[in-house]
Amino acid sequence: MAKTEYPSSFAHPRYWPTWMAIGLMRLCAWLPWRAKLLLGKSLGLLAWCLAKRRRHITDTNLRLCFPEKSEDERRALVRETFIANGIGVLETATGWCRDPEHLRHRVTFKGQEHMARVQAEGKGALIIGVHFSTLDLGGALHSLFFPADVVYRPHDNPLFERFMTRARNRIFGTAIDRHDLRGVVRRIKSGHNVWYSPDQDFGRGASVFAPFFGVEAASIKLTAKIARMTGAPVMPLMFHRNPDNRTYTLEYLPPLDDFPSGDEVADAARVNAFIETAIRKRPEQYLWLHRRFKTRPKGEVSLY
Repeated sequence: MAKTEYPSSFAHPRYWPTWMAIGLMRLCAWLPWRAKLLLGKSLGLLAWCLAKRRRHITDTNLRLCFPEKSEDERRALVRETFIANGIGVLETATGWCRDPEHLRHRVTFKGQEHMARVQAEGKGALIIGVHFSTLDLGGALHSLFFPADVVYRPHDNPLFERFMTRARNRIFGTAIDRHDLRGVVRRIKSGHNVWYSPDQDFGRGASVFAPFFGVEAASIKLTAKIARMTGAPVMPLMFHRNPDNRTYTLEYLPPLDDFPSGDEVADAARVNAFIETAIRKRPEQYLWLHRRFKTRPKGEVSLY
């Protein structure tokens, strides 16, 4: 598919909807908390009603990952997932446009001693995050306690890419293009922590097949490769919106021991096992709208 061409000037009318979206995000970031929750829930329910294709993807993912759930339970979880991701839009706006200091009183951070030990040794760490609806706000809250760079996918729209990158550079130390492996390695070797989320399907060439909720899933090999190239400890990080929808919990687990092992499938399976653990705490907050099982082993038909 050919890449979309965008005008060079951000004053071009084609960018006017983007300017409006950025303005709305800035406005929403300053809404009272109750209003954010109400608007986010409304956005999620609207998407749940209208986004038939994404609803199907979400339902398929949940059916594969939670076969023990009844059809009614699964349908309820699909709806809750859309609501959580709708609230996540408002959380992203808050994380990008506000000083995270104003949310310090809403955060409980467990397991800080694990990262503090790494910091005391002067090492850079590879932080393993997960694509929850709270992702960008979680990064902002994490910055209150520990510095980190972030690996991300650049946005196709140049104006929104500039807005997003500036926001993330304010929250994190540096926003690193996901294709810039040298940049990731260089930052870690110079003592910086790098936040990286290895839980999406990037195709056969970048992956091995490893179990994810008991289903063979294309799981990227880069986590083990970065750890091998840098000698960095791999730090699993969980972050969730609590049931009150007003507070958040971040938690570091101990660094993965004997990682990488030299076995790409075993290493990918260990990373997937951590991601499963994080998801099971608050499954509705995960980005189930993504086709996690898009790439299949040769000979298998599409699951979607």
